[in-house]
Order: sequence, then C-alpha cells, then structure tokens
Amino acid sequence: MLNEERIKLMTKMACYEENEGRKNVSIGSYFKGDYIALQVIRSLINATIAFCILFGLFIMYDFEVFMTDLYKMDLFEFGKSVIIDYLIFVAVYGIISYGVYTYRYTRARKSLKIYYNNLKKLAYLYDREGKR
Repeated sequence: MLNEERIKLMTKMACYEENEGRKNVSIGSYFKGDYIALQVIRSLINATIAFCILFGLFIMYDFEVFMTDLYKMDLFEFGKSVIIDYLIFVAVYGIISYGVYTYRYTRARKSLKIYYNNLKKLAYLYDREGKR
C-alpha cells in the first residue's frame, strides 16, 4: 500500500536533488577552509584579469593624451599608484568573495543537513512499513 507521507517526502527530496542538490553536494564534499580558499583563489585570479582589462581600457580610452603625458610623468610614481590601486582592488574583491563563499558554504551545509535528515526519516518510514 502507498504511504502518502513517504511519497511527499520522496517528491520533496527528488525536487531538491534536481535543483540545488547537485551543487550543494559538490560544495559539501569539501572542508570549509578548503572550499573557501579554492574559491577565493579563483576569485583573485579573476580579479587580476578584470583589473588588467580595466587598466587597458583606461589607457586606451585616451591613448593620445597618455602618450604625450608619458614623457612628463614620473614613471616610478605612476607604477606605484597602479600597483596600489591593484592591491586595493584585489583586496576588496577578495574580502567580498570570502564573505560570499562563506555564506554559500554555510547555506549548502545547512541544506544538506536537512536533506540527510529527510533521508533518515525516509529510511525510518521504510523500516516501520516493513515491520508491519
């Protein structure tokens, strides 16, 4: 005989597995520090690429003026200001990434805990049904 509670639970779990479950299982397979470190490193690499693109666009925006001012400016100071801007950009990006990925990991672990509790409940329902 069909158990309505078991069917609802299985449907709920199947929906979870199809939508966010796959992503959460892959996140949950890491330790917290490993997952966050990997994602922050990936973010920092992306931030470096983004900064290079933005810097290139900034130079190309008014290239003629940049080339005429190139001989007038102190290149050491210009390089130092670019490096400081880069470090600030990457630091802010890294801090934001750390917060975002910490939140995602915590949310995924909480969601997986609920999923595993539902699995235990389903196993209990099967055991209870089998003993009758």
